[in-house]
Amino acid sequence: MLDLLSGGMTELVSSAVGSLALVDPTAAEAAPAASKIDSGSTAWMLMSSAMVLLMVPGLALFYGGMVRRKNVLTTMLHSFVAMAIIGLQWVLIGYCLAFGKSVGGFIGWSPEYIAFNGISPDALYGDKHVPELVFAMFQGKFAIITPALIAGAVAERMSFRAYILFIMLWSTFVYCPLAHWVWASGGWLFERGVLDFAGGTVVHIASGVSALALVLLVGNRRDYPDGAIMPNSLVLTLTGAGLLWFGWFGFNAGSAVAVESPVAGYAAVLAFTTTQTAAAAAALVWMLMEWKHTGKPTSLGVASGIVAGLVAITPAAGHVTPMWAIVIGAGGSIVCFLAVQMKARHGKDDSLDAFGVHGIGGMWGAIATGIFCFTPVVGLVNGGGFKQVGLQLLGVGVTVAFAFIMTIIIGSIVKATVGLRVTDAQERDGLDITIHGERGYHL
Repeated sequence: MLDLLSGGMTELVSSAVGSLALVDPTAAEAAPAASKIDSGSTAWMLMSSAMVLLMVPGLALFYGGMVRRKNVLTTMLHSFVAMAIIGLQWVLIGYCLAFGKSVGGFIGWSPEYIAFNGISPDALYGDKHVPELVFAMFQGKFAIITPALIAGAVAERMSFRAYILFIMLWSTFVYCPLAHWVWASGGWLFERGVLDFAGGTVVHIASGVSALALVLLVGNRRDYPDGAIMPNSLVLTLTGAGLLWFGWFGFNAGSAVAVESPVAGYAAVLAFTTTQTAAAAAALVWMLMEWKHTGKPTSLGVASGIVAGLVAITPAAGHVTPMWAIVIGAGGSIVCFLAVQMKARHGKDDSLDAFGVHGIGGMWGAIATGIFCFTPVVGLVNGGGFKQVGLQLLGVGVTVAFAFIMTIIIGSIVKATVGLRVTDAQERDGLDITIHGERGYHL
């Protein structure tokens, strides 16, 4: 009886999961006005949007704990000020550029999207039965956290006003076009079949590669690598990692957009499950590698492993089974660990390993999607050949080249106008007191 029940359940799950189709988190045309709002899907998207926004304070804690005490506030402000600046930029023009009607597959443009002026509160998004304003707000949280990720690479020496100008330009001329290419109906990479369920290319590769480019322009910290640069509070970092893990369920599972249909519901459940599985595998693998390498399992290592696994599974979350999510998470931990270890060799001061974790982890996850996916297309290990792997490599290559070149251009403009870095005296005394007139701790 147990064998019969097990066999029946296996057949049922296989049939259900096998029916999954590509859930486009970016869909396209407006739904008929008569369409009905689905309360469950709308509630789910509202909750997912709030969870993704919570990741931004989580990132602030994660990064803030790893810098020195004299720079904890300015480092955390990089994340918080992105909520204000990109929060407005997205409403005014960002959503229009990313998800407006496609112009040649390269950029969006719908005048009614400017400042959301033409989006009625009861207008629905595509065929998802959720208000378009909810979808726009969900995507806006992605736009906020992406440039904040870059800040980790140039922590403790980038000018605050330069950072503000940089993220405004970068979000407009890098993030929005990439989001359109990969996620919007009509986007040229989307139309070619490049898969990115929740942001492996648009968010993580783009931010990681841009972080490396910005490091080349800003330069190393004045006392790197010879000075003692110790985290001020790994308690903050661990707390931040926990908030990131929690919020990532909204980040990935929310990218299914709606749950009113079986296909969309399966995609959300699958993404939720693979997110948990990959993060757990990566945290364990990083801890074990570090334990063997240094003789001690550290809290920073576990936190780094969590984030590496979450980054790696992001593009694949709704496209792979939980078993392959373990492989993707463990693989992400290995490649990111090696990338971080190699940082000392190339001498470039990626302060908080934005490129080593987000750039490298995002590349691995995007390629692994083509290797292990089973829906909406079959990947390499499932008998689908190299076609999807080739498409994923196209997406990775285009994102790397575009993000790097554009960041060099934007960074050079900022450097020539307001300057990129603080003075030597400001860096020595700490940016909290010299730029903001505050101290994080009065002890």
